[in-house]
Amino acid sequence: MANKWVDCGGMETRGAPRRLRGAATWLLGQTTIHAHRLVSDALGAVDARRYHYSLMAALDEFGEASQADLGRRCGLDRSDVVATVNELADKGFLERRPDPADKRRNIVSITPSGMAHLRHLDRVLGQAQDALLAPLSVAEREELVRMLNAVLEHHG
Repeated sequence: MANKWVDCGGMETRGAPRRLRGAATWLLGQTTIHAHRLVSDALGAVDARRYHYSLMAALDEFGEASQADLGRRCGLDRSDVVATVNELADKGFLERRPDPADKRRNIVSITPSGMAHLRHLDRVLGQAQDALLAPLSVAEREELVRMLNAVLEHHG
């Protein structure tokens, strides 16, 4: 097997001190650098961003919602939600209408065109996931996702 050096923000992982390579926090941070780059590049290649995917996935799974609820559900700042909803509505992927119960709020829903785009982004992100997790088997990937969810739920 070739000696593969991975540049993680200026540090080669194989040359990192054992204490760092044994620290889950350091490993998660270094992996996040690669994950962020892979996902950003993949989405950017199809003129999309993480926020696009997050909002459309939430609308698909949970149904229409106010912009404020979308922000809370996706962990996004209100101004980022407004800007992203504007972008996606301009592209015909989302619809926004006043909330009949409170005219100060907008209710956002995903359009059929948005659903088609979301399915396309699912495939794009699947390829990025495959690239990131290439050294792991399917079972190992499922176990990693399970363990990461357990950690997030503990701190959530």
